[in-house]
Amino acid sequence: MSEKSCLFPTYARFPITFVKGEGSRLWDDQGNEYLDMMSGLAVSNLGHAPESVKQKVKLQLDQLWHVSNLFTIPNQEKLASLLTNISCADAVFFCNSGAEANEAAIKLARRYKQKVLSENKYEIITFKQSFHGRTLATLTATGQEKIQDGFLPLPDGFVYAEYNNSADVEKHINGKTCAVMLEMVQGEGGVIPADATFVKEISDLCKKHDLLLIVDEIQTGLGRTGKWFAYEHYGIEPDIISVAKGLGSGLPIGAMLGKGKLIEAFNPGSHATTFGGNPVITAAAIATIQTMTELFLPERAMELGEWMMGQLTDRLKDNPIVKEVRGKGLMIGIECVHPVVEIIKETHDAGLLVVGAGPNVIRLLPNLLVEKEDLQKAIDVICTKLEQHKTTWKEAVQ
Repeated sequence: MSEKSCLFPTYARFPITFVKGEGSRLWDDQGNEYLDMMSGLAVSNLGHAPESVKQKVKLQLDQLWHVSNLFTIPNQEKLASLLTNISCADAVFFCNSGAEANEAAIKLARRYKQKVLSENKYEIITFKQSFHGRTLATLTATGQEKIQDGFLPLPDGFVYAEYNNSADVEKHINGKTCAVMLEMVQGEGGVIPADATFVKEISDLCKKHDLLLIVDEIQTGLGRTGKWFAYEHYGIEPDIISVAKGLGSGLPIGAMLGKGKLIEAFNPGSHATTFGGNPVITAAAIATIQTMTELFLPERAMELGEWMMGQLTDRLKDNPIVKEVRGKGLMIGIECVHPVVEIIKETHDAGLLVVGAGPNVIRLLPNLLVEKEDLQKAIDVICTKLEQHKTTWKEAVQ
């Protein structure tokens, strides 16, 4: 590898180069083994290189890689059927990423109001500390100024309410409002689950004011929180759902799911993609959902997540640098009283991969096939590192 990188330096990369992955393990170019509790940021939900997906992809590679979406692609039809069977949606648009799925959701909400209902409505209420992507529209939907810095002027039509505060949402509703866009768990914002009462009130507000409810399930979807989709924990049905990350088991795919009443808004020519939903990617996604169904992985994530959060809560309850352990299923955050970047680096040095969620939160995103023994190893390393930092922190504040 050349010493000089030809890449734009858009990532503050950890100094590790991985060359192989299998199950819950990764190996670097020095032969070091790591226990992975990141899953590529909630992507490798079946672990690295899952055999069931690998076989289907290899078969498809021998048949057909790409045709234009101007033709019928059978794998798309099959995958769309699987997704509507496990959700409250009736139709699917395929794309290549979570940001593209959220772009499609934004466009569908506006077009439905303007073209189907003939209403001049376009404004979308999102939430402070949310994260919806890095394209111009989705970074504007993201309620974090640091994400938007340097990209002015931003597109019009987004306002930001306080998360878990339905009264603040209602204050932002006006004659231009067409939708509310919500994460059931704010992932990048700190692994913050939505309150049940808040979600119910948002759903009721959308019905009262004839607004569309968009739920961003990019990180929470496909079993991670213990249900196929996190909205199921709350007993609501969104109008639009965005999905990506775990759908392709590491291969790039996104999907926007919508209710039947919205189908008319996305008529031929209204939205499109060159690569979205190609035969190879959809083969991977079909195998992913089939494997998750056969192995009851959402239920497994619920059971293991409850156990892991219980273990962490009990072992960290007397540690003064830990404020809270929270999450849903196998999406867990440990909030500390100070930045966690050094703790994360130390866990990496100890052979455990975790990631942050904001400056003060350690985020755990193990794959849904992870063994309980591996979760125990992760718990032991994290608790040891936090115990060591407890002493350092006490000395610093005295």
